[in-house]
Amino acid sequence: MEAKRLAIIAAHGSMDAAYPPLILATAAAAMDMEVAIFFTFFGLEILKKGKADKLQVAPIANPAMPQPVPGISVPNIIGVLPGMTAVATGMMNGWMSKANVAKLSELLEMAVEMNVRLIACQMTMDVMGIKKDELIDSIEIGGAATFLEYASKDAISLSF
Repeated sequence: MEAKRLAIIAAHGSMDAAYPPLILATAAAAMDMEVAIFFTFFGLEILKKGKADKLQVAPIANPAMPQPVPGISVPNIIGVLPGMTAVATGMMNGWMSKANVAKLSELLEMAVEMNVRLIACQMTMDVMGIKKDELIDSIEIGGAATFLEYASKDAISLSF
């Protein structure tokens, strides 16, 4: 049996964690799969109005991040210096642009156009004091049960 549903949990709000769920969701939708993304905890940052293209990537505690100068190892402690998050974010934005990867805001728009269900976690919104009007249009508010009901029906499930 071929799976025709994809259920994704987006729990992180950094740039590097925002790309995988949106790329996989739009790819699956293009393959005629039903797709839902459940945004919880810091993953809700992705859905905040005007925020998607301002997400950052932290160089600290991210040991797989490539070095800015190939062949020169930069100690992890350098990542805590002021301005290094901006440097790492700029570097990743440059890589994505060079590879012609869509911006996060564009991927969100594509997901909406492709009927991907974007579910914002109600409990997390309550805990963090996030109001629906702070989030982009075309989202659905739901709890864990909403997502689990969807995912329980023969869906491939992924978490980021």
